[in-house]
Amino acid sequence: MGSSRFPKRYLIVFLTFICTSVCYIERVGFSIAYTAAADAAGVNQSSKGVILSTFYYGYACSQVPGGWAAQKIGGRRVLLLSFLLWSLTCAFVPLDPNQTLVLVIARLLVGVAQGFIFPSIHTVLAQWVPPHERSRSVSFTTSGMYLGAAMGMLMLPSLVKYRGPQSVFLAEAALGAMWSLLWFSYATDPPCSEHPKASASGFGESLLPLKGSSKLKVDSTRTSTIPWKRIVTSLPVWAIVVNNFTFHYALYVLMNWLPTYFELGLGISLQEMGSSKMMPYLNMFLFSNIGGVIADHFVTRRILSITKTRKLLNTVGFIVASLALMALPYFRTSGGALFCSSVALGFLALGRAGFAVNHMDIAPRYAGIIMGVSNTAGTLAGIVGVDLTGRLLEAAKDAQLDLTSPESWTSVFSIPGLLCIFSSFVFLVLSTGQRIFD
Repeated sequence: MGSSRFPKRYLIVFLTFICTSVCYIERVGFSIAYTAAADAAGVNQSSKGVILSTFYYGYACSQVPGGWAAQKIGGRRVLLLSFLLWSLTCAFVPLDPNQTLVLVIARLLVGVAQGFIFPSIHTVLAQWVPPHERSRSVSFTTSGMYLGAAMGMLMLPSLVKYRGPQSVFLAEAALGAMWSLLWFSYATDPPCSEHPKASASGFGESLLPLKGSSKLKVDSTRTSTIPWKRIVTSLPVWAIVVNNFTFHYALYVLMNWLPTYFELGLGISLQEMGSSKMMPYLNMFLFSNIGGVIADHFVTRRILSITKTRKLLNTVGFIVASLALMALPYFRTSGGALFCSSVALGFLALGRAGFAVNHMDIAPRYAGIIMGVSNTAGTLAGIVGVDLTGRLLEAAKDAQLDLTSPESWTSVFSIPGLLCIFSSFVFLVLSTGQRIFD
């Protein structure tokens, strides 16, 4: 696996792709299984929103600690431990909507465990992947989220129907255990990991553009301290944070509430939709990889600078997604709703080749830390968006609006649409592709 024909970094990237796939099978799986169990128990929409958003409280708490732990202990080890924790939680927690406290604690634990995963992944990728491969490597890894969501939407409703909601938890725990075994067996640290400069900055560091004139000299025997003040006050970092918030607001609202929109808003059973219900997430998988290939092509062929490449893909992705989101509630057929949600999620994924790779451009040494900071913002979006959507729907019912009417869902989808427009403008003004942290 380490031969020149198949470099070891490709295996690492493939394993992180499988990792994100399994994580999102779990997230989609919980929303599908819990929605089925909660609807059968007569749980109202506001209470559903609270339970569905609980995961993100734990997830938010562990993002920055996850980046710190990956920096200090190593992304490979932290990734394995966090995966084992959430898998064990899924294996032993009963899915009973009436046991609210048990579900809240379980979702907090799963959220905390999964919060360590993405900072660890980005620390591992920053160590293994050279700069000219980062766009497609990160895009491929993160596209696993969408393939996992697509597979979850395709298979798990039938699993719920024939084996019950609890079977989803057991299937997810089994997948988590299998991935943990693969990672333990095949993942290693980079060959040069004993050198702090190499392990922190990644291979091919000389290819990275530096802000200023010449390449900075870094003492390879020194372990760097994390420049928290510079990170928090950096405008390019804030550009990433704002766009991460918006991306995840839209993603988590659709991921958690699309099943309810199809079931109650359109009166369509997920089981009756067949394979078509996986199209929004399959589109994300395709567009995420397309964005990564386009970005690396523009950079390596010198068609555009790194800065212009990131801004172009981010802007196109978010603006098209905003239009699709705001149009979604006015399409009253399953085909129309699937088309709009597929366009919205697909172009959001395209935009990830802008903001989501940018932290490796500006700070490869602290990629896990900045990913933790920006993903905290993305997780707050999950808390706000998922819970707010439940409250908006309950408010619509209190106003005597039927959940089958477009008016009940207009604000649900308009809010992320408007956020996309705002965030694309912020990224255009504040972001850069130059390395600003040594």
